[in-house]
Amino acid sequence: MSLTVIAFVIFAVGAIATAILMITRSNAIPAALCLIAHFFCLSGLYLTLQAAFLATLQILVYAGAIMVLVVFVIMLLNLHSEAPSTQYPRFRMLAGILITGILALELTGLAIHHGTGLNELPAVASIVGSAHELGRVLYTDYLFPFEAVSLLLLAAIVGAVVLAKRTLED
Repeated sequence: MSLTVIAFVIFAVGAIATAILMITRSNAIPAALCLIAHFFCLSGLYLTLQAAFLATLQILVYAGAIMVLVVFVIMLLNLHSEAPSTQYPRFRMLAGILITGILALELTGLAIHHGTGLNELPAVASIVGSAHELGRVLYTDYLFPFEAVSLLLLAAIVGAVVLAKRTLED
């Protein structure tokens, strides 16, 4: 196995572990910290796919700017941890473990039976991850979704401020 494959496996396992840790945290701040760690693992995955610019953007935009906004909104809303649900806690845990095990077995069987089909990256991989190609695709083919996401983020921030202001006035 090459060093790239080993690094990919390490970052993939790290991404899965931090994602699981993120969704199992009952407090919002530790969940946000796990999400930041997840973004760093995704950045490492981009690096193994020869997309250095995307890896840099992942760190700067998501782990930097977006997570600052998320933590700001969490602090602004003053979220408290909720009491754990007492309705069928063992059934939920067993169902989650069972579904995860079945999915892992299916994915392992699929990878063993069919293989991945790709032993090395194609030559165009470095072109696809470049700043020029990303900018061209983002501002030509995907301009409307890009603008729609920016408006969605703006609406979420305005909504959080309105909710926080209403809570402070009460």
